[in-house]
Amino acid sequence: MSRPAATLTGFAAIAMWSLLALFTAASGAVPPFQLSALCFSIGAAIGFAWLAASGRWRDLKQPLPVWALGVAGLFGYHALYFTALRNAPPVEAGLIAYLWPLLIVVFSALLPGENLRWHHLAGALLGLAGTVLIVGGGGGFAFESGYAVGYLAALGCALTWSTYSVASRRFAEVPSGIVAGFCLAAAALSVPAHLAFETTLWPQTVGQWLAVAGLGLMPVGAAFYVWDIGVKHGDIQLLGVLSYGAPLLSTLVLILSGFGVFTLNIGIAALLITAGALLASRQMLRRRPS
Repeated sequence: MSRPAATLTGFAAIAMWSLLALFTAASGAVPPFQLSALCFSIGAAIGFAWLAASGRWRDLKQPLPVWALGVAGLFGYHALYFTALRNAPPVEAGLIAYLWPLLIVVFSALLPGENLRWHHLAGALLGLAGTVLIVGGGGGFAFESGYAVGYLAALGCALTWSTYSVASRRFAEVPSGIVAGFCLAAAALSVPAHLAFETTLWPQTVGQWLAVAGLGLMPVGAAFYVWDIGVKHGDIQLLGVLSYGAPLLSTLVLILSGFGVFTLNIGIAALLITAGALLASRQMLRRRPS
């Protein structure tokens, strides 16, 4: 697969993550770890069905470091994210957690053959500014020491997902079918976490069950497979910047679905994120001489 095609494949994950808020809101009051167990199970089923159909069971036979990175990335991120939301205000926690696209851009400079250029960093900062407007709504932020545990967990989210994404490039030869195993392991780890910290509550309507299925099929399922392809073979700096489009797309989806209203802040954020994406992709968009 060519680098532009892999980048586009990775962007499909960002598009699917834009549906995360909508499907989560529609899934009812299912506790977070229980929801993770359900969704990761569906995500694993997608992968195992593909492995069975293609006879690629050997994709699961990988060294321990590959498994450790994948399971820590998928389950670790979500466990830390839920911890952050329980121990800090969601706006501030969400903003800290969403430092991961910027960290991907910065950390990618450590990869062989990759160079961190000014337009990548500038584009990521523009995207971050747009995300601040969306998450904070222009109302400012109040970081208080009493929420230190939540803030640290949110920072852990950002570090976990950015490290997982960049370190995956080190295992570029590992087929993406291994993600099925990561999802299964994440589902298995979510069960004891749910039993230890939550009270079981199943979806109450057909619509809520469909929302759970939608989560498992796309943002907490197929998205991990195409993201794996993107970060391993695509333009990882550009994908980092484009990731700031997820909260914008998510907000627009909620507005179109009747769960929100369009504001001036959202319009400005759209301009900032779009400008950042164009700036970061200038090298790809620039016409090269034949």
